[in-house]
Amino acid sequence: MSADDVTKDAYESDLPSGEWSRAESFPQSVIIDRDAVADGKLHLSAPKLRWVLLTAAAGAVIISLVGLFITGYDNDKGLEAHNPGSPGQTALDKEFGTAARGDCLSWSKQDRGDLVKVACSNKHLFEVAADVDMAKYPGVEFGPGSRFPDSLRLTELKEEHCNPAVEQYLNGKFDPRGRYVVGLMYPSPDGWKHGDRILRCGLQFSGSTGTPLPTSGAATEHDQSKVFEPGTCLGINQNLPTDPVDCAQAHAVEIVSTVDLGQHFSGGPPAKDDQDKFMEDECARAADDYLGSPDAVRNKTLTLFFDYLDARSWLAGSRKLDCMLGKGTDREGFAPITGSAKGEILINGQAPVPPPNSGRSTPAPLPGAAPLPPQPQPR
Repeated sequence: MSADDVTKDAYESDLPSGEWSRAESFPQSVIIDRDAVADGKLHLSAPKLRWVLLTAAAGAVIISLVGLFITGYDNDKGLEAHNPGSPGQTALDKEFGTAARGDCLSWSKQDRGDLVKVACSNKHLFEVAADVDMAKYPGVEFGPGSRFPDSLRLTELKEEHCNPAVEQYLNGKFDPRGRYVVGLMYPSPDGWKHGDRILRCGLQFSGSTGTPLPTSGAATEHDQSKVFEPGTCLGINQNLPTDPVDCAQAHAVEIVSTVDLGQHFSGGPPAKDDQDKFMEDECARAADDYLGSPDAVRNKTLTLFFDYLDARSWLAGSRKLDCMLGKGTDREGFAPITGSAKGEILINGQAPVPPPNSGRSTPAPLPGAAPLPPQPQPR
C-alpha cells in the first residue's frame, strides 16, 4: 500500500485539539499528537507534512546519485572507494580478494584502505551476496586491455547483476523500504589494468546522504526493518531527518522505542488502520515510560511519529517500527531540537512553553460534603 492509497480527504484539515490525531509522514508515517499542539492547532496540515517527508526520501536518492558521479578515492592498495549510493569499491589485497558470499567487510578510513573481513555478528559496512567475474562474459568489453568502465556503466552493471544477486541471496525477500541498499564493489582502475574483473555485489545500511552506517547481524538471518536503538536522535537538514547524531546536537526526532508488530499480528500483511491503532497505543505507552510522565509529551509540546509496514516489507519479513518524538513546524518538516527529550530541550533555540491547562476548574467541596469523584485530566 502506498501513501497515495490513503484517502486524501481524511487528512485535509489541521489536526484537532484535545485528542489523538494522525497524519501521513516520515515518509508514509502516522503522527500522534496529545493536544495536537500547545495552542490547540497544528499549523502544518497532514497532507503537506506527508508530502514534505516523502520528498525527503526522494532527496536522499538524488543525493546518492550525485555522489555516484563525483566521489572516488585511490590508494596504494588498489582500492576505489565510493558512497553506497554509487556502485561501490574493491581492493587487490588478500582480505578483499578472498571475500566470498556471506562474508562481511568493514573499514574505518575514508579511502577504505584498512578494509578487513569481520564476523557478521559484529558491526560491519558491507555484506557480500555474490561475486561476478566479468572476464567470463563474451565480447571485448571486459577482455584484456579493455577500458575501465565509467560510473554510468558501473551503475548499469549493478542493476544488471547485483539486484538479482541480492534477491537470490535473500531468497526473494528483499525489503525495498528496509535498512539495506544494494551495493557493488569493483576493481580500481589500476586493478582493472592488471586484469581484475571481479565485481562483488552485496548489502549496505545506507544513511540519508549515501554514507554507510554500521550494522550488526547477517541480513539473511535478521529482520530488515529500518529501526534504531531507543535514545537515538536523527539529525536534521533543511527541516528533514537525516542520520544518527548525538542528541546534544540539533536533530529532527528522537527514537522512543521499537515495536515488534509480529508479536501482535500474524498471517498476511495487516491493514494499515489496524497497524495505526496498535502503534498508537504502543507508542503512547512507550513515550510515557520513556519520559517518565504521561504529561511530558504535552508539556514539551512534542509530537509522536511512527511509520507503517506496507505489503512488500511485510512479505520480506520486516516486522518492526520505531516510535519517534519530534516537533512539526508551520513552515514544512521538523523544527530543530537540541537535548534529549528525557531532560531539558530547546526547540528552535527556545525552551518549550507548556500549554495552559484547558480543563474546567472544580470548586473545593463544602465541609462535610462527600469528596468529589476523580476528575479526568485534560489532554
